[in-house]
Amino acid sequence: MSTPLSWYARRLTRMSTREVALRVGDEARRAVAVHTLPQRAGAPVPGLLPRRSFAAVVPAAAAEQVLPHDAAGLTAAADRLLVGRWGVLGHERTDLRDPDWFLDPVSGIRAPHDVLAFRVDHRDPSVTGDVKQVWELSRHQHVTVLAAAYWLTGEDEYAVAAAEQLRSWWAANPVLRGVHWTSGIELGLRLVSWAWTRRLLDGWAGAAALFEEDETALAQLRWHQEVLRGFPSRGSSANNHAVAETCGRLVAACAFPWFEESEKWRVESGRQLRRHLQANTFPSGVNREQAADYHRFVCELAGLALAEARACGHAEDGPDPDLVTAGFDAAAAMLDVEGRPPRNGDGDEGRALLVADPGDDPWEQLLGLGQALVGPQPWWPRRRGGVVSVLVGALPAPAGPLAGDRPRPQRRPDLFEDAGLALLRTPAGRQPEIWVRCDSGPHGFGSLAAHAHADALSVELRHDGVEVLCDPGTYSYHGEPRWRDYFRSTLAHSTVEVDGCDQSTSGGPFLWTQHARTYLDRAEVGDLDVQLWSAHHTGYARLDAGLRHARTVRLDRGSGALQVVDELRSGRPHGFRMAWHLGPEVELALHGSLARLTWARPVADGAGTDERETVTALMHLPPELVWTRHRGEEDPPLGWWAEGLGRRRPTTTLVGTGELCARALLRTLLVLDVQAPREGHDRRSDDV
Repeated sequence: MSTPLSWYARRLTRMSTREVALRVGDEARRAVAVHTLPQRAGAPVPGLLPRRSFAAVVPAAAAEQVLPHDAAGLTAAADRLLVGRWGVLGHERTDLRDPDWFLDPVSGIRAPHDVLAFRVDHRDPSVTGDVKQVWELSRHQHVTVLAAAYWLTGEDEYAVAAAEQLRSWWAANPVLRGVHWTSGIELGLRLVSWAWTRRLLDGWAGAAALFEEDETALAQLRWHQEVLRGFPSRGSSANNHAVAETCGRLVAACAFPWFEESEKWRVESGRQLRRHLQANTFPSGVNREQAADYHRFVCELAGLALAEARACGHAEDGPDPDLVTAGFDAAAAMLDVEGRPPRNGDGDEGRALLVADPGDDPWEQLLGLGQALVGPQPWWPRRRGGVVSVLVGALPAPAGPLAGDRPRPQRRPDLFEDAGLALLRTPAGRQPEIWVRCDSGPHGFGSLAAHAHADALSVELRHDGVEVLCDPGTYSYHGEPRWRDYFRSTLAHSTVEVDGCDQSTSGGPFLWTQHARTYLDRAEVGDLDVQLWSAHHTGYARLDAGLRHARTVRLDRGSGALQVVDELRSGRPHGFRMAWHLGPEVELALHGSLARLTWARPVADGAGTDERETVTALMHLPPELVWTRHRGEEDPPLGWWAEGLGRRRPTTTLVGTGELCARALLRTLLVLDVQAPREGHDRRSDDV
């Protein structure tokens, strides 16, 4: 099946007149390109400079700074690749010695490889399978793992394997043929991977022959930049895709200045990257997608772009250092005691650069990049930093601190008002930690809000890193619309659904045609024994002009009591459901409106091993509602938690059903086990 015309019609309504005009121009240029680019791409590579070298290398001695734990994890991952094994979005592939670059291993469908890219409908799973599965391997982040293993060990087998992967892909993907040329973000990320692969292979005798002297490689480098320049993500699509595209262009122009146009491309892509990063980021440093995983991804991209521009001696063409720094500080502030971020919004586990065991915590890698590039604040959680921290820290850079004069927070922030992110929590270092995320932010970024969920006023609660009230995650992007719809829905989040409708209206898997508007009313957070947050939204005004949902959350960190008060007002009767989603480790005993929650947590016994103790919490639910429990239901879906794309497991959801007539005031009280406060440092510190 092809993408329905109704989707295009809904998509058109989210575009400005200017965007429509630009896209019409893009289509006209694609029509011309169909007849001209294949011939140009098959000709000798134009604009090549006669002298080509790779200058911004990492000193070999820097490998001695990599901690043994990180080196062992990286080389073990590279060893798995040598025998052909690699995990891709929850599915193990065993064909990596000679990969099928077009195979979706889940459906068995092979995406088109010999068709002009402009004629491939990558939104149609009957054509490409799950296109995320197909695209992911071709980001070549497994190649950077092989190259990093060579850099660490000096063993040629890793370098040879990396070169074989690239040559295989280049041969199978001639310019503008097949599915891998259909999405600009994929081209941008490949350019980043290629730059770092060349950097990490610099000591290998075959590095120059692989890149500088190989016409196929040079053609790929040129046409990746040409296509990104000619067909960028525009207007309502200019989210993290536009950041990745311009980051890839800037990195390539800096690392491979081998074309007559390279200087122009560097200046142009740097200017565009600064503009897109500014548009995608709140002044507080939080990413506007309203999706924590995309905050991490964009921070990685911006940090790598800044590092590359500095390393090639053109820091002025990199992104705004103040904005990059603010992004890293915001990321550090979001984390709970276990170093885990919020789970709001979409997450596809995208990485800008992979030089670690892919199972390692990506947020630890992010903070490692931040440590090397902008330096940590005293309140940052302590992390090892990983290989990426060593690599970026060893790149050539101008003397002195990063340019920029924006003051950095001297204490850990708890409120990002522009992003609608509030964190109610116990003081850093006190255990057990209580961590509560409250959401009063905009629905998402731009007119599409592509990666947002219908989760206004939702709450996440963690006790010493254990998810007690959880966000369900994402699970699916392509190919499973029923699951995509559920994990984005209002019912899938710990908030209130009215008349069986989402707060915002979906127009497709990455499109919202109506956005709930949310307003922060009050926030008293920070170093207070009693912290309070209050907000409301009017997303259901389309059902009833008088319908409004307000929520107040109060944390007494001394007693461990979390109170949530929901107020619903309406102009006519409505049915509604309140949902509380319990984390996957939480067990439930429900008696009417009283819920007993239990879970186990590790407790250090002083002998270097962890014992586990049972933690208990009592949850007093609004007695006005009829409460039911749900777990792992499929028709319709309810009671699920997703670790990541393609990976879900059952969890327990409490649903309270009621009728709204004019006004309802609903009180939920959760009393957590705080025991005696234990002073200590972050358990996930750099003690190794």
